[in-house]
Amino acid sequence: MPETPPMPTSPPTPPPGGGRPEWMRGPAVWLAGGAFLIALVALVVALSGGGDGGGQRVAGAGATGQVGPTLSTGTPSDAPASPAPGTGEPSDAPSASDGASVPPAPGSDACPVATTTVQDADGLQRALTDARPGDVIQIADGTYTGKFTAKTPGTEQQPIVLCGGPGAVIDGGGVKKGYALHLDGASWWRVIGFTVRNSQKGVMADKVQHTLIKGLTVTQIGDEAIHLRNFSSDNTVEGNTVSDTGLRRDKFGEGIYIGSAVSNWPTVSGGRPDNSDRNTVRGNRISGTTAESVDIKEGTSHGVLEDNTFDGSKLKGSHNDSWVDVKGNDWLIQGNTGTHSLADGFQTHQVVDGWGKGNVFKDNTAQVDGPGYGFNVQSPDSNTVACSNKATAAAKGLTNGTCS
Repeated sequence: MPETPPMPTSPPTPPPGGGRPEWMRGPAVWLAGGAFLIALVALVVALSGGGDGGGQRVAGAGATGQVGPTLSTGTPSDAPASPAPGTGEPSDAPSASDGASVPPAPGSDACPVATTTVQDADGLQRALTDARPGDVIQIADGTYTGKFTAKTPGTEQQPIVLCGGPGAVIDGGGVKKGYALHLDGASWWRVIGFTVRNSQKGVMADKVQHTLIKGLTVTQIGDEAIHLRNFSSDNTVEGNTVSDTGLRRDKFGEGIYIGSAVSNWPTVSGGRPDNSDRNTVRGNRISGTTAESVDIKEGTSHGVLEDNTFDGSKLKGSHNDSWVDVKGNDWLIQGNTGTHSLADGFQTHQVVDGWGKGNVFKDNTAQVDGPGYGFNVQSPDSNTVACSNKATAAAKGLTNGTCS
């Protein structure tokens, strides 16, 4: 019989170079290594958010429910949660790192990441009705025919955003009756970017505070284009393009209208002066209006009208004879430019005792192209026309008073 080889008393000597000996190599080791690599890849995918995520809601025709997760930027992932309204305690609302949208800062014309995208008229009204603080409703390009109303207020920490591009069109269905978009108590909203047309009134705001109306195109309107009334205060109307108003009645075809006439106080503001105060109207382009570009009513105060452009080529009627008519108190009117008026560039009137005073005009440019003044102020001693204003082609000169 062949001699039985002796049993080894110690492991074989490792080969040169420090590698594993032959008896430690083989398929089992390869399988273990592969399993480790697969586990490592799965861990990386999980940490990068590759699993199921939240998506935006899609309302209207063609909606398919949730779509893929959408992450936004702008808020650090370690930022503290916003306080819940009225509590001072952090809320459980998702942060930007959770995929939530980040509302634009006041004055921004950006459309942030949508929580709801609407694609037809029913979907738009449903989204407005269901809106909650922090929601971002994006209007897809297309025509949305009807009269739409928003009533739910946002909050300072979580405004509600309604936005779209110029190709997203709210069509009121006719210039004879109704409001294309009615913000009825919808405070702390950001209304940005889309088109409003073909309605008796374009955008109407009642009892609205701290809302931004920016970058809209408002055109083909029966009466006034944008109206803040019924104690709507601390709002900003900025960077809008307004044209072709007064298609129903030229007497009421204002571009931007602040407050209510005294004759409407009984029905609009309970018989009290409509104190729609501290509103800012800035950087708007207004043309083709049959009445004033901006009408500031008795009862309003401490607003700002600045850096707007007016073209009064289509003014009509004996009363619609200036770009701006101020009947409120303590408004600052500065840096505006106007062309083509029936009579004067800027006017003040005192239709109610105690109103139409304390207004200041400075750094405005009035190319009147008409028979009146650049600045025609009732009771010049109670309003100020600075000498920094300019008037050209005004048959009667800069002002009916003395500049200061």
